[in-house]
Amino acid sequence: MSAGGTARTAGGRADAGGVRTALAGLTTRGRSFLAAGIAAAICAYVLGQSELLRVGLLLAALPLTCATVLHRTRYRVSGTRALSPARVPAGGEARVRLRMDNVSRLPTGLLMLQDRVPYVLGPRPRFVLDRMEPGGRREVSYRVRSDLRGRYPLGPLQLRLTDPFGMCELTRSFPESDTLTVIPRVTPLAPARFAGEARGYGDGHRRAPALAGDDDVIPRGYRYGDDLRRVHWRSTARYGELMVRREEQPRRARCTVLLDTRGGAYEGAGPDSAFEWAVSGAASALVHMLERGFSVRLLTDTGSAVPGESADGFAGGGQESADAAGLILDTLAVIDHSGGEDLSRAHDALRGGGDGLLIAFLGDLDEEQATTVAGMSRRGGGAVAFVLDPATWSRDPSEPPRPGDPHTDRLRLLRDAGWTAVSVPRGAALDELWHRADHERSGLAAVAREARA
Repeated sequence: MSAGGTARTAGGRADAGGVRTALAGLTTRGRSFLAAGIAAAICAYVLGQSELLRVGLLLAALPLTCATVLHRTRYRVSGTRALSPARVPAGGEARVRLRMDNVSRLPTGLLMLQDRVPYVLGPRPRFVLDRMEPGGRREVSYRVRSDLRGRYPLGPLQLRLTDPFGMCELTRSFPESDTLTVIPRVTPLAPARFAGEARGYGDGHRRAPALAGDDDVIPRGYRYGDDLRRVHWRSTARYGELMVRREEQPRRARCTVLLDTRGGAYEGAGPDSAFEWAVSGAASALVHMLERGFSVRLLTDTGSAVPGESADGFAGGGQESADAAGLILDTLAVIDHSGGEDLSRAHDALRGGGDGLLIAFLGDLDEEQATTVAGMSRRGGGAVAFVLDPATWSRDPSEPPRPGDPHTDRLRLLRDAGWTAVSVPRGAALDELWHRADHERSGLAAVAREARA
């Protein structure tokens, strides 16, 4: 990505405005020389001293000449910006490269370069560039870093030029800008069998036509990724193009990740707050399930999903999985607290949603909201909830829990409804809680099998 370009004056109106701009750029030294030259010229006229008139003209001509030359040079300097990468996780760094090119036939004076960045990305970068020869180029770079999610604009780039004598100083702005997207941190997770499956495909009872690279019953055109051993030569000869056999494959398993964004469900703010933990957890779960081949869906307490998401969610596997992960992470980069006070709209969105795994990252729940969440577990595939313990996020972690803590009662209610509910204390590692949820889910499944036997 780049920003910048080359601009030139055009027409008398631009020249007239340029003269005023050049005169307005005179420094204190330049104005002093101009004033002294005019004063000397007036005194020479009154006193009849031709030598003094020459001195006055020289003093006045020097700042005017510098301003004219600098003004012409300003519009013959181009600037570009390159941002790499354009998407970084919270706490990661991105490098910004700035390049200035002198496209005129005249050398420049001293250049002072400044790029405008939000304060959360660090101090505003400033550089001093030496004189550039005609056709010369200068490159500088700086790093930006943020612990907070979001989209941050970079630019506009400003260039300040000065002449060698310090008579004039002009500023050039390049209006184009870039955007740095800071996404939530993604924690690598170990494979888990929450839904009783080792991979993102079902048990084969329900089948659907496969996508590119999969099998189907009727011959179809060859697509990149298809196995050449499945080429159907008879159909190839008939249609005059390469055809492959298609067979039925198991329907892709589905997973819905519910993120509670209610403002009243979390306390505190900042990169180490409870809400940021929940957003990072949802991002990690979504990316992990996509990598395992699940069709994933992101749902919030408002009942909304990711823009561009299909009815079955984003399909995992292959290049589509990487594109879907990028779109989901971009959405989570700017997600914020909602104005809602309950989870009823999320419950309505999940109603009649069929089977599939449900993973929820929830804030503080009162009794009414815990009952609403408990009703969401009436779906095949299992339900896992990571519920933040508000007491530990607001008190010293070393302090023992208070007796009769309602958080424990909420967990018990969810477990009785069929959820695998895990409490999330302050500072907990997601991968450890993920493993604990998998262990508890496996234990419940074993108990259920013994009971049926």
